[in-house]
This record gives sequence, structure tokens and C-alpha cells, in this order.
Amino acid sequence: MKAWHSMMVLFLALAGLDGCTPTRVSDHIPLVVPERWRNAPDTQPVSTSKDLSEWWKGFGDPVLNDLIGQALAANHDLRLAKARVREAKAMITVAESALYPSVDLYSFGGREKRIDRIVGVPGKQGIELIVPTVNVVTGGLAARWEIDLFGGRHLEAEAAVAQSAGTEEAHRAVQVGLLAQVATNYLELRGIQRRIDILLENIDVQRERLRAVQAFYKAGVVNDMDVARQDTLLHNTMGTLPVLTSTAKNLIHRLSVLVGEAPASLEERLTHSMPLPVILPSIPKLLPSSVLEQRPDLRLAYTEVSSAAASLGAARADLFPRLVLSASGGAGALAVGGFPGLAEGVYALGSGLTMPIFNAGRIKAHITAADARLDHVAANYEKTFLLALEDTENAYVAHTAALERRDQLVRAETAAERSHTIAQAFYQRGAADFLSVLDAQRTRLSTSDERTQAETTVRVSLVSIYRAFGGGWSDKSLVSQVDKAIDAGGNSRLPVATD
Repeated sequence: MKAWHSMMVLFLALAGLDGCTPTRVSDHIPLVVPERWRNAPDTQPVSTSKDLSEWWKGFGDPVLNDLIGQALAANHDLRLAKARVREAKAMITVAESALYPSVDLYSFGGREKRIDRIVGVPGKQGIELIVPTVNVVTGGLAARWEIDLFGGRHLEAEAAVAQSAGTEEAHRAVQVGLLAQVATNYLELRGIQRRIDILLENIDVQRERLRAVQAFYKAGVVNDMDVARQDTLLHNTMGTLPVLTSTAKNLIHRLSVLVGEAPASLEERLTHSMPLPVILPSIPKLLPSSVLEQRPDLRLAYTEVSSAAASLGAARADLFPRLVLSASGGAGALAVGGFPGLAEGVYALGSGLTMPIFNAGRIKAHITAADARLDHVAANYEKTFLLALEDTENAYVAHTAALERRDQLVRAETAAERSHTIAQAFYQRGAADFLSVLDAQRTRLSTSDERTQAETTVRVSLVSIYRAFGGGWSDKSLVSQVDKAIDAGGNSRLPVATD
């Protein structure tokens, strides 16, 4: 009992040293963060975190809301990322188990022969071996604990925790990209459908103009070159229709993959033309430092730095001694021949200390590799931050350019409509021919097509801004909604873990 008591005291005393990690490496990476965005609009309302987490609702489009909700519930990339999160969380338990004692139940039974005694035989030269058969049965508990004197096991557990956090950030990054893809493809689809409507109207105008030119040709007012020119223009205009139609179908097929639905069923829902969303979400007016907190790819890059720093500390801990404590206790029984068995309690206490002397450079090479890994992920973190700044600045520039182009085309469309109205008035008064009216209408429709493209670009550029800021998730609101959606999703049958 005194031995067991002494062992427990030693266990508790060393447990106090267990959290000491003298080989720890800092994961701090200094970054030069700009104070403001150079290309951000100056007169924009400030967006809240809720606006970032559910930014797509700013368009006020119920169809888009339904598609995103369906994508959150059934997208396969999101489900794959979710499974990786569960796997990484399980590996935390594996790594942390090395910090605690292990207790195993053991038992052994068998028959063996033992040299019991050696005797001389009367009247004979030599000796005789008496080898009885022995039945042995033992069983009990065995405990082993490697004391983490220099923090190597703690750092390995920290590395596993950082890797698990990285998989969660990767899951969020997939989610941010998914929402942006759904919104972009949906907005482009609505823009293409509006352009198809304008093109069909333009084709009708071209046909009407061809009929008018053919009538004028029969009357001798124009020559056959004018007829051929108008016929060419009509077929060139009609040739654009298959391109736009195939583009619209391809966008629907892409959306079907993103939302986890068969293309045929989604095509039935989205084939009918609908206008672009009229309402636009506000532009986030956030500081550059906010991307460090919001963008999942940056957060992922930082978890890689933390994991690499912990792994380097764990590798350095291999240079120091290791202390292992062990204990076992149980009962055993011994029976010889046909005699009754003898039973007794057995126990063993032990400790061992190991120190690396020669390993052909394995430990130092491991440290060098871990140090190189830390340099690698640190440089990647700095690069990812610069790329985040680039994405955001480019998104602001693209949105500003799209607004300017849209405004110019709105003015051009207004002028084209006014020209068409004037041409109609002149035609009614006999001051212009019918071809002038058709030409003015064709110009108006062409300008409307360009304005529709500009309106689509404005909306897509807003999506790019929110994607650049990492919008589309939050710690409490959206992530819990995603978990509920996946748990209750129609196409999702996989068990999920709660973030």
C-alpha cells in the first residue's frame, strides 16, 4: 500500500509539470494592414455583421433565397467539408489521449513445463530431470503514463486542435464560395433571360424591316443590295439566339449541381423569364483589418501557422528525455500436476527514463522539416492576406466601373427611346419613311441589351464584394442554420456534427 501511495503522489506531482511547454514556438505573424480601402466608395451605408452573414437577402428575391437555402442543405462540396470537420474533431481526441495514463486489462493462461529439481538415480550413473506440468493463470490491470515533461505531447494536441479549426474554416470557405456561385449564376441567368426577350423583340423588328425593304424593292425604291444587307442583318441577329439560349441552360445546369438537384426539375422552375432583382444590397463599408476576422481562407491560413508552430515545438521536445511510469496489479494461480492450485496477488511498479543518443540525424531532420513547414505556412499566410486585399480592391474597382457603365447606358437608352419616339412622329407626319422608324427601334433594343448586361454586371460585382469580405457565415446565426438544414435536408442522409 505504501508503494501505491508513493506512486500516486509522484503521479500528482508530475502532473503539475505536465502543462509546462518550454519548447513552444510563437505563431505570431506581423502584418502591415492598411488603414482604409483605396477604391471603396465614400458615401455608402455601413453594413452590419448580419448583412455579411445573409447578404443575399439584400436583393429581395425569394427565388434566390430558396436556391441558397437548398444549396446549404444539399450541396455535395459542403457535405464533404462537413465530413472533414468531423474527422478532424475526432483526431483531437486521439492526440489528447497521449496526455493521460492508459489502463489495460490483461489476462494470461496456459500450460508449461518447469525444471523442478535434478536428482541422482541410485545404482545408475548420471542424473534424472523431473519436469512437472504447471498450469498458470494470471490477470489484472496494467497502467502506463508518459509524463510530458517538455510539452511535446501537449503541443501535438495543440497542433491537432489547430488542424481541426482549419477544417472548420475550410468548411466556411466552401460555404462562402458556394453562396457567391449560386447568386452569381442566378443573376447571370436572369440577365441572359432578359437579353433573350430583348433579342426576340429585335428579331421581330428585323423581320418587319426585311418585309418593308422587300416591298420597297418591288416598288423600285431600293435595289437588291439593300434587301441582301437586311437579310444578312436579320440572320446575324437570329444567330445570337442559340448562343444565349445555350448559355441560359448551362447556367441552370450549373445551379442544379450547386443546389444538389437534377437539372431537369430545376430547369422547369427557372426556364420562365424573370426580371433582375430591383433592390440592391448595401455595399459593406468595413476596414481592411476586418478581413482578418471575416475571411475563412485567411483564418484557415492562420490555423496552419498555429499548427506548424505547435508541430515544431513537439519536434524539438524529442531532443529531451522521456519519463514513463508504469504500474500493474492483479491475481495469479499456479497448479502443479493434480495438486490444488495456489493463488496470490501480484503487483509491479516501475519507471523508465529514455534519452536520445544516436538516431542517424532523424530528430534533427524532423526539426528542420518542421521549421521549414512553419516558414512555408507563414509566407502563405502573408500572401493570402495580400490576395484578400487585392480581391477586395478589385471588387470595389469593378463595382465602380459597372455603375459608371450602367449610368452611361441608361442615358443612352433614354436617348434611343427619344429618337424612336421622334422617328415615329415624323413617320406619322410623312416626314420620314418606315425604315427610319425600324432603325430607331433596332437601336433602342440594342442599347437595352447592353444596359441589361451592365445591370447584371452591377449585381454580380456586389456579390464579388461580399465574397471578398468573406460574407456568408457567422459563428451563431448562419452556421447553426446550415447544421439544421443539413440535418433536415431532403437529399442529405449523412449524420453531421454541430459546430
